[in-house]
Amino acid sequence: MEFSLDFFEALRRMKARKDAPLPSAPEPAGPAIGPKGLALIKQFEGCARRRSDGRFEAYPDPGTGGDPWTIGWGATGPDGLGGTIAPGTIWTQAECDARLERDLVRYARDVSRALGGAPTSQNQFDALVSFHYNTGAIAKATLTKLHKKGDFKGAATEFGKWVNAGGKRMNGLIRRREAEAALYRGN
Repeated sequence: MEFSLDFFEALRRMKARKDAPLPSAPEPAGPAIGPKGLALIKQFEGCARRRSDGRFEAYPDPGTGGDPWTIGWGATGPDGLGGTIAPGTIWTQAECDARLERDLVRYARDVSRALGGAPTSQNQFDALVSFHYNTGAIAKATLTKLHKKGDFKGAATEFGKWVNAGGKRMNGLIRRREAEAALYRGN
């Protein structure tokens, strides 16, 4: 049996990836998401598409049926290896968990920056991080503007306006926004 050099190079790359330490999350440079917010994100994102070997594979966005491809706890975009999460991307549970941890530091920083020092409870902050993690819209959302003005009741109402994906009203997003608004209100 004869093997090409490409075969051995592929084996070396797989071994290097397997042996490489997972990058750790950067230290938060401000408020961090709390346990309630983390639980809410995990509840709605799930760590879906577990394979029989215990690893997870990427799946298409439920709203579009395609891009953005998602893996683990709702990770999209760069795969951390120089590529993009796409069909065929496969991660271990540890890779899914590490990516969520890194992403939440970044999303918490984005929310903190968007709020600009406005008074915010931990529940409100957690709800806003969950919202931003799912929508990426904290900087442009009316709910952020209302929160900064101290109109917490108005801001809580705004969550319910973000329930569409791919032009479709999604039951999962309706439930998520209701849960985020309830957490935001302190429930």
